[in-house]
Amino acid sequence: MRYTLITANRNYSSWSLRPWLLMKALGIPFDDRLEQFSKPDNYEDFRLFSPTGQVPLLIDGERRVWDSLGITLYLADRHGGIWPEDQDAQAFAQCIVAEMHGGFGALRNDCTMNVGVRVEPKPMSQALQRNVVRVQEIFEEALLRFGGPWLAGPSFTAADAFYAPVAYRIRTYGLKVGRGAEWVERIIAHPAMKDWETQALAEEWREESHEAELREAGTITQDFRNAR
Repeated sequence: MRYTLITANRNYSSWSLRPWLLMKALGIPFDDRLEQFSKPDNYEDFRLFSPTGQVPLLIDGERRVWDSLGITLYLADRHGGIWPEDQDAQAFAQCIVAEMHGGFGALRNDCTMNVGVRVEPKPMSQALQRNVVRVQEIFEEALLRFGGPWLAGPSFTAADAFYAPVAYRIRTYGLKVGRGAEWVERIIAHPAMKDWETQALAEEWREESHEAELREAGTITQDFRNAR
């Protein structure tokens, strides 16, 4: 039976991007169902299909699998390629995925994902500076230890999918990540990422709370999105 993956707006939803990109990149077939962020709080609407009131959600027959990490672990039990085969690379990939899933609060809050714009950010808080430094450390260690071109070596894995939203944030806000910029350019050029971005730029709707977060982050210098 074919999976169904429920996601939200391409422009905003970083959590949706992770399993969507992972499945696309690894050729795992699924039906793509998009639920729009139509208001500041979509909890009650999303509770109709998701126990957490959030996306992403994977449907496999009668089974519901939620949370980007939960979906990734579920898929890893059923499909190859989610994690690297090399044990050192696998351990590293699993650690940085867990770190991204549970951390980087300042990066999430101060640099919300918005694929279609470019922003001149306000001066960074100390917490955000620390997050950006840590991202640079991860990227540079990954490329040095495992030789690239992906974060855990020669093949695209869950590590790349989990940091893909960070690549958009780095581009949107002009964040500096040293040699990690090589990986940022590479993943943004991935065919599945280009597909996601094309859909994001074509979206005609805006959700005001997400737009307010963007304005709070700094000054919008370019907006490539389709105007409603």
